[in-house]
Amino acid sequence: MNYSHEYVAEIHSVKYVELRSRLKGYLQKIHVDEGEEVQKDQLLFTLDASEFEKDLKKAIAAHKNAIADLKAAEVELNNVKLLVEKNIISKTELDVAKAKIEALRADVEEALAKKEEEALYISFSKIRAPFSGTINRIPNKVGSLINESDMLTSISDNTEIFAYFNQSEIEYLNYVMHGEAEMKSVRLKLANHQLYEHIGKIEMIESELDPETGNIAFRARFPNPEGLLRHGASGKVVVDKPLEQALLIPQKSTFEIQDKLYVFVINAGGVAEQRNVAFQMRLDDFYVIESGLSKDEKILFEGVENIRDGAKINAVLVDLNTVMTAR
Repeated sequence: MNYSHEYVAEIHSVKYVELRSRLKGYLQKIHVDEGEEVQKDQLLFTLDASEFEKDLKKAIAAHKNAIADLKAAEVELNNVKLLVEKNIISKTELDVAKAKIEALRADVEEALAKKEEEALYISFSKIRAPFSGTINRIPNKVGSLINESDMLTSISDNTEIFAYFNQSEIEYLNYVMHGEAEMKSVRLKLANHQLYEHIGKIEMIESELDPETGNIAFRARFPNPEGLLRHGASGKVVVDKPLEQALLIPQKSTFEIQDKLYVFVINAGGVAEQRNVAFQMRLDDFYVIESGLSKDEKILFEGVENIRDGAKINAVLVDLNTVMTAR
């Protein structure tokens, strides 16, 4: 048989990113609203880029001047070559002219890099969606001064979600060594205690145990076609685990005395003997017994509150399978 175990889970969108500014400037325009569905590459924000546009014009002019200086130097180089061929000037003058050419070429490359850098800054003033998804909170308003790395909003694609949850080292070993195939499919219990209608799959286990807790993190993926689940939500992952060669007794057959669990064992003479038992886990209506009872012994099914230790009773045998079916 299987039993269900619930693990507190953190829910994350498979695709989630914080959009941050890559330059400093005033927020000129907001093109979307909070909660709006957007498409990949859709324009979301525009920052004031007037200063960068001025710098770009200067960079373009500087690039043109550098090119003009290089062309003039190339003409001069050709003249120097002719004069050297006619032995009018020395070859040293030619070497100087060639060195000047190399320096001016470097200036052109530098001016081009500066122009491309300023153009890149201007492109940073247009913030676009990296993927299709939902816009979340927008903390700044139009006119706000945005510093470099300030968050403008976040965007999440909720078509699929991740549920992260932790298991102990023992549970992890049991999963990997015995029940991985059976326990790969999991369910999700939502914050309102309702079961999510779609089944998820465990697809990742972290590589390290947490040294403080002794737990290891699992990740399950769930489809979210209706968009019900949102990034940052909470819930519980429900894992159905196999229970093999376990001794189960009904909870109604037990009673407690000073935090210890007891049952009445019925011996061959029909006498009820009080017995302390230890349980491994508690299920909905049953205990999984760890010690104190063997599978061949018979216990009092119900009415334990009316029986005393050593009492002789006329017991009627009840099939445990029938009890579990009627549960």
